[in-house]
Amino acid sequence: MRIIETTADLKELAKELDGAPYLALDTEFMRDSTYWPKLCLLQVAAPGVAVIVDPLAEGIDLAPFFKLIKNPKIVKVLHAGRQDIEIFWHKGRVIPDPLFDTQIVAMVCGFGEAASYETLARKLAHADIDKSARFTDWGRRPLTKRQLEYALADVTHLRTIYEVLSEQLSRTKRESWVAEEIEALKCQELYALDPAQAWKRLRPRSANKRFLTFLAVAAAWREREAQARDVPRNRVLKDEVLLEIAANPPGDGEALERIRSVPKGFAASKMGRSLLEAIAGSKEAPAPEIPEQPERRRRRREPSPAAVDLLKTLLRLRAEDARVAPRLIANADDIERLAAGDDEGVPALTGWRNEVFGKDAIALRNGQLSIALENGEAVIVELED
Repeated sequence: MRIIETTADLKELAKELDGAPYLALDTEFMRDSTYWPKLCLLQVAAPGVAVIVDPLAEGIDLAPFFKLIKNPKIVKVLHAGRQDIEIFWHKGRVIPDPLFDTQIVAMVCGFGEAASYETLARKLAHADIDKSARFTDWGRRPLTKRQLEYALADVTHLRTIYEVLSEQLSRTKRESWVAEEIEALKCQELYALDPAQAWKRLRPRSANKRFLTFLAVAAAWREREAQARDVPRNRVLKDEVLLEIAANPPGDGEALERIRSVPKGFAASKMGRSLLEAIAGSKEAPAPEIPEQPERRRRRREPSPAAVDLLKTLLRLRAEDARVAPRLIANADDIERLAAGDDEGVPALTGWRNEVFGKDAIALRNGQLSIALENGEAVIVELED
């Protein structure tokens, strides 16, 4: 088993892989007690190559790896890669491109809503994954041979999965079906973690400007503290505390300590004083900009539950016919908007989604299609004029 533990060896690996058609990538990380994910292992595979890189090795510089995955001529292959990409962005300010996410591609190739790596390995690579090392503390050293073999298997079988899915995708000419999902996965805003936007994670129910002003300030303060100290957000203050601060902003330490779940003595600490200063300084601050309300909140009427159920059935039938996961075609909001007649801007009515489902959804709503039972199975029936 090849393990890279020095910068010099990593540079040699990068040279070796510079002409590879693709790289299968995976990471092992820990984040139970930190804000930022702690990268513990990097697994890399290409045709004829399978390597583990130890990012915890003393003195190793990962710059050659990040330079390699920026190469636009090499396809970077991940499975359910959002967390891996977050690590690449945080550690190296790089998002792999071009990108091939096998979970997304599997959803348009007939493997269901959330095809697991184990399922794809079994069906496409004819390999069984040993799960005994799944809950390994990847930050500990030394790692056992079994643990390293488990980690490396995450990319060795990924090579075969990629090659099979890539061929299927090309044969069915569905590359455009996954393009939008892949582009969304490459959006930097997913990984930037801007403190000014942290209040949105709390999903406030109130649109009161004063409430949102204090919530944004308190959430931004917590985010900066968590990032600087590299601890989970709730280790700084719990969500419920931020919501209470927004509803009843404390004017002094005594008021802050009266809030439920605020640790004893917190108000007198450096963090507590810093929070009170942020609250005091925000009294004249403008409220954060509230995202535009979804179209469904401005409907002329609410959709009929029966119409929603019919459209869901149609979606399921059309998804089965096309062998694609339903959620890639339309989500719950799309279905409700179609049932209510609010068609403008519904993604399911554009492109390939319209061909697979959207046009039939309109036909069903207009009485040009029906759903019936035939031999105990739901079928779609075209109605004559």
